[in-house]
Amino acid sequence: MSRKARRTFTAEFKEQVVQLYQNGKPRKDIIKEYELTPSSLDKWIRQSQNSGSFREKDNRTNEENELIQMRKELQRLRMENDILKQAALIMGRK
Repeated sequence: MSRKARRTFTAEFKEQVVQLYQNGKPRKDIIKEYELTPSSLDKWIRQSQNSGSFREKDNRTNEENELIQMRKELQRLRMENDILKQAALIMGRK
């Protein structure tokens, strides 16, 4: 079984497809005509309504942004901790 290659779509294409939907074209016709998955179309419609942008970064909730920030800080703190442990070992040998 071979899988379909993952396709990428421009923001302009997504906007045009969402406009077709908003202008009354049936969802199933859009999906069939452009060979889209229903979940992709639904996601684009939701993103357009929420933020007007199709970039993931623009569609994150405050909680998701906070979680990303906290993970970065945790990674930085772990790295600093590892450096300090190594320094303590080196200083202990002298």
